[in-house]
Amino acid sequence: MPFLFSYGTLQQEDVQLSIFGRTLTGRPDKLEQFEQSLVPTEDQDVIVKSGKTHHPIVKFTGRSGDRIDGTVFEITDAELAAADAYEVAAYKRIAVVLASGLRAWVYVDARYPPEG
Repeated sequence: MPFLFSYGTLQQEDVQLSIFGRTLTGRPDKLEQFEQSLVPTEDQDVIVKSGKTHHPIVKFTGRSGDRIDGTVFEITDAELAAADAYEVAAYKRIAVVLASGLRAWVYVDARYPPEG
């Protein structure tokens, strides 16, 4: 089963229930060499599910001191597809290695994905 790292609304129980039909159990981890900002969303379905008009987003910096705190969840392939459907076009899903050494998926700023 895949792992998914979340630093934003996918950590919210209400969002998890609306997307996955269950609450997820996760553990803290960190995404290194990324920085976080906010991006506005106009997708009304996402706003209703999250309760927010601006969502966290991360971009790769390559700087060793940059890190994002979040939660890593073990989910099913079907749940990963549901998460893909939830995320708006501003995000791109990529594979990363977290601070713990765990390989996971994460949604990053589609304009600034890591090279290579």
